[in-house]
Amino acid sequence: MAAGKDMAGSLTDLRDIHLPQPISWWPPAPGWWLLLSLLLLLVLAAVFVSRRRKQGRYRRAALSRLDLLKTSYRSDGDGRKLLRELSQLLRQAAVCHFPREDCAGLVGDDWLAFLDQGFKDAPFSSGVGRVLASAPYAPVPADFEAEQLTELCRRWMQQLPSGTPVRGGER
Repeated sequence: MAAGKDMAGSLTDLRDIHLPQPISWWPPAPGWWLLLSLLLLLVLAAVFVSRRRKQGRYRRAALSRLDLLKTSYRSDGDGRKLLRELSQLLRQAAVCHFPREDCAGLVGDDWLAFLDQGFKDAPFSSGVGRVLASAPYAPVPADFEAEQLTELCRRWMQQLPSGTPVRGGER
């Protein structure tokens, strides 16, 4: 029984179980930092893509309208209608992307000079685009090059500023 007394005496010397300190929530583990930075990068990329898509929306709409005009001309061959609608489309795109006072009131050679600003060879003032100055007032010329003119208009629209379009004449 002496062994039993030793056993009872050693049980009284036992202490309660001590748990380790609870794990603190701060600072987070490296995996959480990585996840947070990845999430932040994804949000920034989504904002960037969204802004880029909005910036090009007006240009894409104008280019789409140009394709419709080209298709319409191929089916009906109405050069006067094509010239009138090309003039309107160019004017709308210009007013949308540039301050209104810079382009809205321009006519004739001044309008063509405005359209030539992005080109070295002045294709509107001295090339195939010259027909746009007289289109509303004169019959369609016999040497009218619809394909070349629509491609020139496409080039002009593609070189429009890529920033946010102007609204209300302010830049």
